[in-house]
Amino acid sequence: MGFAIFAFFVVFLLIASVGMLMFYRETVLQRINEVITPQPKQKTLMTSLQESGFSLGGVVEHFENVLPKSQAEVSVVLQRLIRAGYRNESAVKVFYGSKFVVPLSLCVIALATGLGSFSPFFVYTTCLGLGFLAPDFWLGRKISSRQRKIKLGLPDVLDLLIICIEAGLSLDQATVRTAQELKHAQPELCDELSIVVLEQHAGRARSDTWKHLAERTGVDSVKNLVAMLIQSEQFGTSIAKTLRVHSDTLRTQRVQQVEEMAAKTSVKLVFPLVLFIFPALFLVTLGPAVILMMESFKSLLGH
Repeated sequence: MGFAIFAFFVVFLLIASVGMLMFYRETVLQRINEVITPQPKQKTLMTSLQESGFSLGGVVEHFENVLPKSQAEVSVVLQRLIRAGYRNESAVKVFYGSKFVVPLSLCVIALATGLGSFSPFFVYTTCLGLGFLAPDFWLGRKISSRQRKIKLGLPDVLDLLIICIEAGLSLDQATVRTAQELKHAQPELCDELSIVVLEQHAGRARSDTWKHLAERTGVDSVKNLVAMLIQSEQFGTSIAKTLRVHSDTLRTQRVQQVEEMAAKTSVKLVFPLVLFIFPALFLVTLGPAVILMMESFKSLLGH
């Protein structure tokens, strides 16, 4: 059994090496030339990790045609990837390739660790199911995290928009300035605002670009903001006042959510109190008394 696992690993590594040489021949030749004729070049750890991730993504891309998929399913996955912040053309290929590579990797791990010998059907079926669903769960967590960051950073972005508009800039110019100034503090939302600016430069109407922003993010507060901006533009009301009211509303909602979470804390503490703290407390306080009572009863019954 050990020899079979060792032989399997050797064959797997050989196939992987041949695949890397076939798919990344130019990259390998470039690295060989860099070793032969070294040039002074500063390379950080982050750059090395990014290059390694890019190579791994390129390998995964080649497995995306293994799984059957419809055009509607690809459209839904593409929209989810955009909401997670992945707009590259290869993002869909990497996603579908990972749905094939991850189950296969889990099966290899189960075979190497010997878990498959206990119940092969159950273990390998579980590995295939979890591996197939793991990219969807990971993508869902990325979307939720990005939407939460956008929701938390929206009041700060609105405040800077208000300052720019009250200083005499138009909404389009204020959007450009806000995307530049808060690029490091709120990268997710400023990234979306930069796309709004690019669409406006391409000739799209302002209302359409903001509607696309609401569709890309999928955040309710952003949808409400877009609806208020469109109504303000249609009815000719002050955009600065509209943004100020929406910013105050968002901050009030944030305070209310924190108060709601604090109010739920007492209810959530009931279960650990009843299951863990109260039994230990009863054991410490009533344990000695129970022992004394048992000894007293024994002495009485013995006499």
